[in-house]
Amino acid sequence: MSIADHNLVNDGLDSYWMPFTANRKFKADPRFIVSARGMYYTDSEGNQVLDGSAGLWCVNAGHYRPQINEAIRAQLEELDFAHSFNAGHPHAFNFANRLVRHFPDPLNHVFFTNSGSESVDTALKIALAYHKARGDGSRQRLIGREKGYHGMGFGGVSVGGLVKNRSTFGMLLPGTDHIRHTLDIERNAFSAGLPVHGAELADDLLRLVDLHGADNIAAVIVEPVAGAAGVILPPQGYLQRLREICTEHGILLIFDEVITGFGRLGASCAAQRFGVVPDIMTTAKGITNATVPMGAVFVTEEIYQTFMAVETPGVELNHGYTYSGHPLACAAGMATLDIYESEGLLDRGSELDELWINEAMKLRDLPGVIDIRCHALIGAIELRPRAGEPMQRGVEVGKRCYELGLWARNIGDIIVLSPPLIISEAEIKQIFSVIAQAISDIPE
Repeated sequence: MSIADHNLVNDGLDSYWMPFTANRKFKADPRFIVSARGMYYTDSEGNQVLDGSAGLWCVNAGHYRPQINEAIRAQLEELDFAHSFNAGHPHAFNFANRLVRHFPDPLNHVFFTNSGSESVDTALKIALAYHKARGDGSRQRLIGREKGYHGMGFGGVSVGGLVKNRSTFGMLLPGTDHIRHTLDIERNAFSAGLPVHGAELADDLLRLVDLHGADNIAAVIVEPVAGAAGVILPPQGYLQRLREICTEHGILLIFDEVITGFGRLGASCAAQRFGVVPDIMTTAKGITNATVPMGAVFVTEEIYQTFMAVETPGVELNHGYTYSGHPLACAAGMATLDIYESEGLLDRGSELDELWINEAMKLRDLPGVIDIRCHALIGAIELRPRAGEPMQRGVEVGKRCYELGLWARNIGDIIVLSPPLIISEAEIKQIFSVIAQAISDIPE
């Protein structure tokens, strides 16, 4: 069978309801990815396309790593599945022991999930149960942030702040609220790295403390870098101030590091890169290089020991998933960690940070570019929306990038970048050269 044969779907396209997709538009003119190696996808027409998005923020070690493939194959030969409900297999324990060595103290305990959405809902439930276990059960409010994305579970959507993700689903969970977002193009446009202005926006949490009472707030959840809203970087000092407020008022701070974990910012996680440690951290995506679905929630020693100290015998937290700590996912995760460690990929973004920012900033004078936000190996180029046609220019620029050999995802009129960490300096230059050409080719 030739590559082109993959374009033929014998039974049609209608049965599959695609996620986050304009299904009718895609199925009228489908485009299929049929293979991937290293930094490149190959599509059903034989085109090689540089992956500027690491899949969806997740293929951090690049596509097709034989070491991971072999680990999955070998695990299938040994143990295909074992549950973790009052039972266990060694791979989950071994993987957890290795994971915590890469994350800041005191985040020393791991609860395994299967996705970022599950990680977020797990973190929120742990926060609520923790306060109840301490005899502080009035703390039931969960605070998110405007423009935040925390997956698509009911908890994650409720604390999330993206209007399109919320508006379809009614009232969602009661008792949630949101602090202000930190996007400030007027003051911070074209910041090279973290923006200077905006640390004071963390004080908006004090408004909700005054409104609801600190003793009614369980947790605040934020993405250190808001990805789905278009790579909104934290202002200098913002996360530190948020940590101070949460500590002062007994509120748990949750970092959603589903996209920033495992090297995206040039460190194991944003908490390490920015020097701010949350009480709970959610991860997924890069944990297995996207080969097998998996997520992990990290909690502090104090939170874990609070559950272990409950006087009632039996299950300490009535929560979990059939596939928590799945043997195949653990095998894939262990092999992925081997690659991160041996190739120094968790730190690579720091090494390439200056080049990445310099190349990105070369686009600032192109027609219609109103902001560039970038740090380590994550970035966004925001375009001025066309009058009466919001998001259309971004769609066309993204399509033109693909025609020029680059998969650069558009979120509305924002071109978002998060390439695999194995990217070369030449490929960084190629990415921004293609985007520059695409922007020039598409009329304002």
